[in-house]
Amino acid sequence: MGEVVMAAKVCHVPSMYLSELPGKHHGCREAAIAGHKEIARRARALGADTAVVFDVHWLVNSGYHINCGEAFNGTYTSNELPHFIKNMTYDYQGCPELGELIAAEANAADVRTLAHNIPSLELEYGTLVPMRYMHMDVPAAEHFKVVSIAAWCAWHKLEDSFTFGAAVRRAIEKSERKVLVLASGSLSHRFSNDREAEANIHNWTREFDKQVDQRVVELWQQGRFREFCAMLPDYASSCHGEGGMHDTAMLLGLLGGPDYNRPAEIVTPLFGSSGTGQINAIF
Repeated sequence: MGEVVMAAKVCHVPSMYLSELPGKHHGCREAAIAGHKEIARRARALGADTAVVFDVHWLVNSGYHINCGEAFNGTYTSNELPHFIKNMTYDYQGCPELGELIAAEANAADVRTLAHNIPSLELEYGTLVPMRYMHMDVPAAEHFKVVSIAAWCAWHKLEDSFTFGAAVRRAIEKSERKVLVLASGSLSHRFSNDREAEANIHNWTREFDKQVDQRVVELWQQGRFREFCAMLPDYASSCHGEGGMHDTAMLLGLLGGPDYNRPAEIVTPLFGSSGTGQINAIF
């Protein structure tokens, strides 16, 4: 019988890759990278063999979509921020059977979902960035199989994403996999205007967003997810939540929705990045 061994909300900011490179930003995201490594270390200690990623950098306009290819490998350059991520190599195994099972469970719950095993369907950096650091310096025998799920759901209801998340959990429990589930996306996501972008690489664009993010983290740490779920639609709208924060709705659906009440553990404290709010937190 399968199991969700850990669930986390994680950042995927491109400045993490920039942090690796020589130059003025070298080392600027060490805390975020260390947070990814620590989450993966703990998940492996609990027996995780697969990572399911709710990726808000995968935009879909109709339906829910799962990339459950057999393998993913190549060299990635971001078309959004090529000066941050360029020529990043990757090589991961997929888990088609789990992706198909998730699709079946979601469709049974009346959430229209398609699972894809298409070699030319590539991963987005909301999956590639956390997987990079969660596999760094780890033997191949300890690599996670990867399933990526679109979470930039442009014309979807948050309620359906809660339902979808619950279906993901049921599918995992019917499988033979021990799974680390990641909601890969920011908190507030109001990017800084172009002329302020360089100055705000380590800040929020608006003080309002920073203050709301701080309050959200307090609610998480206190296990007050009923209140958080109630505010999520307004939060996503007012603070420009990345991808409509469907990744977060999926994660909470997987955990039990408003009934979930366990305090979150903050692995990487809240930080500003190019105007947005970012965190690594274990639920």
